[in-house]
Amino acid sequence: MSTLVIVESPTKARTIRNYLPKDYQVEASMGHVRDLPQSASEIPAAVKGEKWAQLGVNIEADFEPVYVVPKDKKKVVTQLKDALKNADELILATDEDREGESISWHLYQLLKPKVPTKRMVFHEITQDAIKKALKQCREIDEQVVRAQETRRILDRLVGYTLSPLLWKKIAWGLSAGRVQSVAVRLLVNKERQRRAFHEGTYWDLKASLLYEKTSFSAQLITLGGTKIATGSDFDPATGQIAAGRNVVLLNEEQALALQERWQGKTWTVADMEERPVTRKPAPPFTTSTLQQESNRKLRLSARDTMRIAQNLYEQGYITYMRTDSVHLSDQAIAAARSCVEQKYGKEYLSPQPRQYTTKSKGAQEAHEAIRPAGSTFRTPQETGLSGREFAVYDLIWKRTVASQMADSRQTQITVQLQVEDAGFRSSGKRIDFPGYLRAYVEGSDDPEAALEDQEVILPALKVGDHPTCAELEAIGHETQPPARYTEASLVKTLESEGIGRPSTYASIIGTIIDKGYAQLVNNALIPTFTAFAVTDLLEKHFPDIVDPGFTSKMEQTLDDIATGEAQWLPYLQKFYLGEQGLETLVKEQENQIDPTKAKTVELENLDAKVRIGKFGPYIEVDNGDGVVTASIPKDLTPADLDPKQVEVLLRQKTVGPDQVGRHPETGEPIYVKIGTYGPYLQLGDKTEENPKPKQASLPKGVTPENLTLEMAVGVLALPRLLGEHPQTGAKIKASLGRFGPYVVHDQGKEGKDYRSLKATDDVLTISLERALELFAEPKKGRSSSSSKSKAALRELGIHPDDDAPVNIYEGPYGHYIKHGKTNVGLPEGKTVENITLSEALELLQAKASTKSTRKTTSKTSKTTTAKTKSTTTKSSTSSSKKKQASN
Repeated sequence: MSTLVIVESPTKARTIRNYLPKDYQVEASMGHVRDLPQSASEIPAAVKGEKWAQLGVNIEADFEPVYVVPKDKKKVVTQLKDALKNADELILATDEDREGESISWHLYQLLKPKVPTKRMVFHEITQDAIKKALKQCREIDEQVVRAQETRRILDRLVGYTLSPLLWKKIAWGLSAGRVQSVAVRLLVNKERQRRAFHEGTYWDLKASLLYEKTSFSAQLITLGGTKIATGSDFDPATGQIAAGRNVVLLNEEQALALQERWQGKTWTVADMEERPVTRKPAPPFTTSTLQQESNRKLRLSARDTMRIAQNLYEQGYITYMRTDSVHLSDQAIAAARSCVEQKYGKEYLSPQPRQYTTKSKGAQEAHEAIRPAGSTFRTPQETGLSGREFAVYDLIWKRTVASQMADSRQTQITVQLQVEDAGFRSSGKRIDFPGYLRAYVEGSDDPEAALEDQEVILPALKVGDHPTCAELEAIGHETQPPARYTEASLVKTLESEGIGRPSTYASIIGTIIDKGYAQLVNNALIPTFTAFAVTDLLEKHFPDIVDPGFTSKMEQTLDDIATGEAQWLPYLQKFYLGEQGLETLVKEQENQIDPTKAKTVELENLDAKVRIGKFGPYIEVDNGDGVVTASIPKDLTPADLDPKQVEVLLRQKTVGPDQVGRHPETGEPIYVKIGTYGPYLQLGDKTEENPKPKQASLPKGVTPENLTLEMAVGVLALPRLLGEHPQTGAKIKASLGRFGPYVVHDQGKEGKDYRSLKATDDVLTISLERALELFAEPKKGRSSSSSKSKAALRELGIHPDDDAPVNIYEGPYGHYIKHGKTNVGLPEGKTVENITLSEALELLQAKASTKSTRKTTSKTSKTTTAKTKSTTTKSSTSSSKKKQASN
């Protein structure tokens, strides 16, 4: 008897094959084998004429979805059908969440098996887990499938109904989404708060005190019995002290006067308090908390975290990574407690096994939290993992083990000090027993170092003691605008608001960035002007779509459909076809939306209009002589666009660019201009004789304000010839590139060797000797590219010509498709998630054709040259013979 087992990916297939009997054949479906049509070419001919065809959902017949097998999956389906012909039993072993259940259902519908079929689920790929799962197979859960199908239809209705409206009214290629649009609005609202923010200034004093040779610090808290103002006392809308706050606001003059007044005065300990504090370990990771902590600690995006976790799961290192649950099995608790006892000792174990309760009502994705797989946990060092996979596994291992450790016992110490009529406060912390902090401290890679940092030791003071003031410092502060969202804080907000599912957050954030709604700068998500325009339109005309409360209720209804508490069809009918349904609203609102207004972003305290154009956002001002426009640089954020910035951008158009000076050799003017990608230099004017004057970007850290003529001349002179390599005689140059300043050793046909400059090096002054030092150092790969090349970001499928894999990887210049030795970059508008195998094959074919043409051209050229030489030789020989004959 033979059994066919179908999983999603080749990696999972390879791992699970090790734990199954020899007569079990394991094949991969390569993800979904059926879906709604992704393009017009995929819509079946039978329904192409229907007005609802573009939706891929028959809204006239109980929202029946039109499922198709994408071109890139047809060969996979054929192979699975062939494999099934030789099987006596079929086991569908896709992931255990809603998505996995849906994939199993689609496989069953497509393959139409005539042999017994079972559904096998497991949340880790270990021998014990697979053996247990084989004995506990079940039927496909139709209710879960229906809930997932409803979710898919709902997302399609929102996206495919609103996105075309955005194309017509704002710009081609924009998209709206059920969760995506709410997330974008959160970013925009935060940016609006930053625009509305008014800075406040306050001063306080900090004392450096000494008692029995131990130094400690204290902060001014009260003056004359009244609290000193801090940042939390300010109204961000006015920059003034908030109404009803009874505080003393110190300015610089007053703070300096107090500093002078208290010099040499007696300091007295007025009160002391020691308060015991117990801190408990955090629960093991869920999908959401893993994404948050990975972003905070490892600076990984949600998308990268999920890719790495998927690889770890499929290789058998961790349990299933899409889960809302913090529950641990008895096996996992025993394994974690064993790790604690072996590594830290019995005193670090919690007295009783800890079990955590999931707070989220919708938690259903899996039965356990994310943890190391197996009945015994491999330490990170025992796994053989490296790079980012090691870092993520290490994070999961520490968090799981820490969850079974003893509480951390600490003592919080507060000392109140008095000098004249002023009250100062000093705070200390003593860690009496570190407990779980020995293994895991949030946001820290080294728990031991973090423990030292957490302790604040105070001298053994008692009431009435008189410490000595060694230094008293007056310090000025400015209130800060609300912090922008990071991926971690956005994920946390989405989860707390009940918006979307944690398993989808990575793709949502990725789409927001890919579609140009946000830029990721220094780990902060900064919304673009396009995001403002889209959010404005949706808020005015479709407020429910971007309302977190409405979206959260929608999510709850989808959960209720999964449990049978709500009916899917009445809900879809009301949402889309009801009196206030989406289709009705779009028809009513479309004619009321003026494209000119939709493309205009209205910003407070700004007379200039910001418009979304074909080539990006720009400002528009009528200065009396006509309308003047100027592109907005990509690095200028909506919160930072103020009248002063507008004046700078427009002056370049009306008066002309600022002139740094004249080139000392040519006498040509050197201008500093501001373009789409920021400030840059231009040598000379653009004329018919000089249509392309030399331009150069400013080096990192150089601004138009601190730019000098000497620096400008140096930048325009790049690349600089430093000299010749003493061994090869080849030229060494210094220049600026996409990844910053560098030196290059150019050996012609032998190739070029590059080295990036260090932070202390200056591209304008670096010497040949220093360049040679850099070349002498071992060359480092860019951002661990070796580890990236090992694991594909996405496996698209197999090439029909040679059955070799077609995968997507991340390279130094972005994402690219790889088949054998052929690489081709992802085209504009395509992402890792939305490109199909068929599209990839077309790109690879085009690349191969180009290579073939080049080779043919090259051969033809060589042949022609050879023939010419041959003809020339024959001609010369003939001429020589004629001369000899005449003689």
